[in-house]
Amino acid sequence: MTVLTSRRPRKNLLLSFLAIVLSVIVFLVPFAFVLLTAIKDQQQASLLDFSWPHQFRLVQNFIDVVEARDYMLIIAFINSTILTVASVTLMVVFGAMVAFVLQRRRSKWNALVNALVLAGLIIPPAVVPTIWVLQKLGLFRTMPGLILVEVAFGLSFVILLFRAFIGTIPRELDEAAVIDGAGPMRLFFRVILPLLRPVIITSVVVQSVFVFNDFTNPLYFLPGDQNATVQLTLYNFASTYNTQYNLLFMNILLITIPPLVMFLFFNRQIVAGMTAGAIKG
Repeated sequence: MTVLTSRRPRKNLLLSFLAIVLSVIVFLVPFAFVLLTAIKDQQQASLLDFSWPHQFRLVQNFIDVVEARDYMLIIAFINSTILTVASVTLMVVFGAMVAFVLQRRRSKWNALVNALVLAGLIIPPAVVPTIWVLQKLGLFRTMPGLILVEVAFGLSFVILLFRAFIGTIPRELDEAAVIDGAGPMRLFFRVILPLLRPVIITSVVVQSVFVFNDFTNPLYFLPGDQNATVQLTLYNFASTYNTQYNLLFMNILLITIPPLVMFLFFNRQIVAGMTAGAIKG
């Protein structure tokens, strides 16, 4: 027994060390490469090597990126912020309400709704039919249309996340609220919703990063320079014949910072929301 217990800490320590090394290689090394390339001049950055800059052009590259194409990056940040806030808000509200109904009220429609929710996770999005539907509704190339697309694509994940958490909330709370005279809306918003704070934070952070970093949906459903989101600004400095790698990587650095900061601040809440249902269950 003594030999076994002495070997286990060494094995755990070795696994922890390997995990740290792997994390550094996968995450920190690419970030360091982006940072170094972003502060180089155009000639040295075109070499795409992992070298120390001969001259630091952090401020100048930042100014050039912000001023490019009539301050498109600022417009893109505004568009991405509107898109992210509106989409995630609708996802959380509707996802929580649908999950509450599916979990608390059993009916003959539950199987069909569950199949549709799973289909939203499994079936890949169809671009051409979606564009056709948006055109018929007059929402193609509009921000409300793209918001609805993002909500449709992300709602299934949010519903499953909320449903797993709501299943851990005792039904006695619902019964007590109904006895006190609470209606369905008051029961949900006054009793259930405040208890969903951990999973709400998880949904907000995960879906915000996904929507903010989305590249394909804005490209297909919201074309146009004035409608550009942050990911589409990468086209400003990337071309077939002359790519300004120093400005391209500075642009990548700027649009990476907001999701990175969000994950660093809410890392514990994300893990808590993901595992709360399993732990309480």
